[in-house]
Amino acid sequence: MTSTLLDRAAQHTLRQLAAVDIPVYLPALAELLRESVNAGASLGFLPPLAAVDARQYWLSLRQELHDGSRILIAAFVGGRLIGSGQLALPDWRNGKHRAELQKLMVASALHGRGIGSSLVRALHTTAQRHGRTLLVLHTRHGEPPEEFYRRLGYHTVGIVPGYTTGPAGETFDSALMCARLER
Repeated sequence: MTSTLLDRAAQHTLRQLAAVDIPVYLPALAELLRESVNAGASLGFLPPLAAVDARQYWLSLRQELHDGSRILIAAFVGGRLIGSGQLALPDWRNGKHRAELQKLMVASALHGRGIGSSLVRALHTTAQRHGRTLLVLHTRHGEPPEEFYRRLGYHTVGIVPGYTTGPAGETFDSALMCARLER
């Protein structure tokens, strides 16, 4: 990241991306995912994440984005994609009130500048527009993201021991967190 990008970080914009946007932003999305995973983020992948695997992940979301069962919001600074977050919207009759927040990422050079919080607030607003009043998420227990979500109104409702594994086979506990949204 250049110093210009860092200086302008507070001026980020958010945009919901559609399935047709994935090929346009694929290089930036893939690099954001690779950087996050390779820096240790628990996002369902193990480091080192290959570029081809990162690209394939984003391409695999196109159908869900197209049919509306997944929402992708991206953060931009000066036209450059620097963060993203997702909502999975279950279509089950008993689950139309909830959504799962997934794969929140911000370029590491821009951590601590409010971009992640801005993405979460936008995801909350989007969830409310879709009639969702309960959000759930998983994050690695005892790590900074758990406190980040707590500051944004999430509560830890359970710990799943050994939920994920690391590159050396080590296991990590997951915190299941939830937040209630106003209707």
